[in-house]
Amino acid sequence: MEGLSSTAILPDTLQGTRDDLSMQMGLIWGQIKAPLMVPLLRLAVVVCLTMSLMLFVERVYMGIVIVLVKLFGRKPERRYKWEPIKDDVELGNSAYPMVLVQIPMYNEREVYQLSIGAACGLSWPSDRIIIQVLDDSTDPTIKDLVELECQRWASKGINIKYEIRDNRNGYKAGALKEGMKHSYVKHCDYVVIFDADFQPEPHFLWRTIPFLLHNPELALVQARWKFVNADECLMTRMQEMSLDYHFTVEQEVGSSTYAFFGFNGTAGVWRIAALNEAGGWKDRTTVEDMDLAVRASLKGWKFLYLGSLKVKNELPSTLKAYRYQQHRWSCGPANLFRKMVLEIIKNKKVSTWKKVHVIYSFFVVRKLVAHIVTFIFYCVVLPATVLVPEVEVPKWGAVYIPSIITLLNAVGTPRSLHLLVFWILFENVMSLHRTKATFIGLLEAGRVNEWIVTEKLGDALKAKAAVKAPRKPRFRFGERLHVLELLVGAYLFFCGCYDVVFGKNHYFIYLYAQAIAFFIVGFGYVGTIIPNS
Repeated sequence: MEGLSSTAILPDTLQGTRDDLSMQMGLIWGQIKAPLMVPLLRLAVVVCLTMSLMLFVERVYMGIVIVLVKLFGRKPERRYKWEPIKDDVELGNSAYPMVLVQIPMYNEREVYQLSIGAACGLSWPSDRIIIQVLDDSTDPTIKDLVELECQRWASKGINIKYEIRDNRNGYKAGALKEGMKHSYVKHCDYVVIFDADFQPEPHFLWRTIPFLLHNPELALVQARWKFVNADECLMTRMQEMSLDYHFTVEQEVGSSTYAFFGFNGTAGVWRIAALNEAGGWKDRTTVEDMDLAVRASLKGWKFLYLGSLKVKNELPSTLKAYRYQQHRWSCGPANLFRKMVLEIIKNKKVSTWKKVHVIYSFFVVRKLVAHIVTFIFYCVVLPATVLVPEVEVPKWGAVYIPSIITLLNAVGTPRSLHLLVFWILFENVMSLHRTKATFIGLLEAGRVNEWIVTEKLGDALKAKAAVKAPRKPRFRFGERLHVLELLVGAYLFFCGCYDVVFGKNHYFIYLYAQAIAFFIVGFGYVGTIIPNS
């Protein structure tokens, strides 16, 4: 009987202990909430609302500029002189400028034939173009395949050079810099850069070179990207939405107003004289393209964006590849801003307004604030106001401004408007990594110079679409588990539950939806969801 009594008492004892612990935690929370959490959260709300207003004003400004550009028909051909290059009987082909085409690659088994073939198919006098393949591959089999492909095109009369290095110092920037040192480059006037998955149309040079030839103030002509695998899965559709806005709005606005925008690193033509005057390629950050563009702009050179000229390329189709790419694209600009902000301020060659545009609009708002406010406000601070009801976010900051910003972002891809809610949730998830990468860049922390080449599938995409192979298990513990996303998802889910039980039911639908999005990405399933077109 005594044993039975002890057993009966034990659950009551445990229940009492749990109640005591809950009471103590409640007392501690009550003691720190008013003097500490409420003021801190109010400050965070003010800071986030300020950043939201900065982003809102920038988006509205760019939207107005785009409308004016469309209304007044400010096409590139009207802003700059463009006329086709005419044949000269006396000069012959020497009337055409010498063009160098650089194709940097690294272990690109799936796409090397596509990129080399497209570059060799460019329409231009054969004795006035050099195709330069810069192969940094570490896989000897792939190196042999790339070299054989170059030899195959050389046997057809194409002036193609296969160049290798004995190291990968500087990664892409190092390869491009080394490629410019060869003696035959001295005879070239312009250099075109295509990443290994880019496939330009044959008329690419006929569309771009005349702008540089007839407008000596232009340093760069940048083409738009066209995505061959945008419909592969929901993740690629959402990437398309983000990048379409970048090209349709950001690049067009920069080109139309300040003749400055960030070089996209590929599908662009540089005047070699401008590239050299700016100091050539530098490998001090992971965004060597943006670095060169800012330095050339500070020398007084102008840039032109050709939105009507599109070059086919491939989007990352796995979450792992996309995360690495976004780390580089977020960390690099922040690190470059840290390195160049004083140089921009002290520059004497460009106007004050252009310096303000580069520092405030280009770097601070688009490369820093946009990432930080998306995660900190919508995934941390706003959910925290559910737990601390003394702090309220005004409706204009929590609903109206985000809604307008989202709609303005959606104008670049009208066909995907029905995916807008998924895009918002996915962008909020990715803002976690972009924010982390931004702070790594600003502080020059551990992974600041991490460079992992984005995986490309090339012809494998076609095979994947044509033949549906048996599905392998999608989840492997330790391979696809992303702890940060799962932790943030758990936090949002808890805030949603708290809002339902104790709160005012303001945000619980958003909190649950956002938590699910974090869980989906956390378990690595986002790349397996196919959208309904």
